Amino acid sequence: MDPKIIIEAALLTGGQPLSIDRLLALFDESERPSRDDIRTCLETLREEWADRGVELAEVSSGYRFQARQSLAPWLSRLWEERRPRYSRALMETLALIAYRQPITRAEIEDVRGVAVSTHIIKTLLDRDWVRIVGHRDVPGRPALLGTTKQFLDQFNLKSLAELPPLAEISSLEHIQVDLDLEGELVDDEASPYAADEAITQEDDVLQSEENSDDQDTHYPSASNG
Repeated sequence: MDPKIIIEAALLTGGQPLSIDRLLALFDESERPSRDDIRTCLETLREEWADRGVELAEVSSGYRFQARQSLAPWLSRLWEERRPRYSRALMETLALIAYRQPITRAEIEDVRGVAVSTHIIKTLLDRDWVRIVGHRDVPGRPALLGTTKQFLDQFNLKSLAELPPLAEISSLEHIQVDLDLEGELVDDEASPYAADEAITQEDDVLQSEENSDDQDTHYPSASNG
């Protein structure tokens, strides 16, 4: 069986990005192609799908087939009733974490000038866009937040180096567009975000005891400026 056909079928049906290691694991040892052969098959598939509505893309976790972004105005109508809505506060918080990680909740609040609500942090954690990467070595040992591979996959990025330069982003709307996020940006006071996410717990997830001291990555206190 042609390895390219197997790889194509796996990518179309896998439901998630597949790394080269995952693709190699599809084959018995006796028939397993080399890593270079896998890359050649992927490049061939990319070329074969170049003129179609679906493209082969590489993201942080591996390779996947996805609809071309240029088709979003039409495809979004399939999910009009469930189109996600993002508050400005959530987008500001996510952008600060992405560009200034690792960062604490207090540091985010210092930049934004207002408190960051618990449900925004919980939502980012629940969506696996953000994770706790350690604790700052200051009194209270506040949790440090950073982005995840899921964040990179969601925004079609292979690494953080592909984030658009912050100096080129002039507004929250541009953050949303440049990060390739589908959904509607709404004013905080009109946002149904908390209700949509059914967040009812008021406990502070950043004080979770799931990370023991010996598992934490310790960072010094942030310098001014």
